[in-house]
Amino acid sequence: MTTTNVKIVRDSDPATEIFAAFIYALMYAVVGAAIAVHWALLFPMISLPIAAAVTVSVLWGWPFGVGVAGIALAGIMLWRLRRPEMFERWVTRRARTRFLAWWRYRARWNRKLTACGLAIIDGDATRIPRLLSVAIGEHSDRVRVRMLDGQCPADYDNRTSHLCHAFGALDCHADLAGPGVYDLTFRRSDALAETVILPRVDDWTKKEAA
Repeated sequence: MTTTNVKIVRDSDPATEIFAAFIYALMYAVVGAAIAVHWALLFPMISLPIAAAVTVSVLWGWPFGVGVAGIALAGIMLWRLRRPEMFERWVTRRARTRFLAWWRYRARWNRKLTACGLAIIDGDATRIPRLLSVAIGEHSDRVRVRMLDGQCPADYDNRTSHLCHAFGALDCHADLAGPGVYDLTFRRSDALAETVILPRVDDWTKKEAA
């Protein structure tokens, strides 16, 4: 008796593939637009001059748009030179904290939490504790986490060493912040290791003598 295997090949519908590609492109466009609007609202001192330059280019031509962009760039550089503390607070520090929050935690959160044993495997699905917020500090970062159902505070207290090494910190401390919410504090540098220049003792004696 001879057995014959028959393989049925179904031709995909080109219209279906085109429609699926269009949906994916639309989704990426919406996500990209949302991210662009988010950053524009965070840094209006940068986004408004760019919007003005683009608008002028469309209405009156690109040479005028380039002129507006040059004036805006000169104003931003003058602001940075004349008021460095204000520029640091409103531009540099905000951009730095958001980039570090993404680079240190958000970009690799799922993979690191899974490696540290804080994920829960439920059949074919993997549940990861939700990252609620990230606060970047000068010497330490605070990460707020939503615990998964079935987890207890001891699960995080016993994993601080794993989390410390996973995220490249010097130390990790876990605190219960509320029902089902945990704060993870990652120490990035030693504040006491910085050199502090003290005034000369003879300066004090001169002031007292005067």
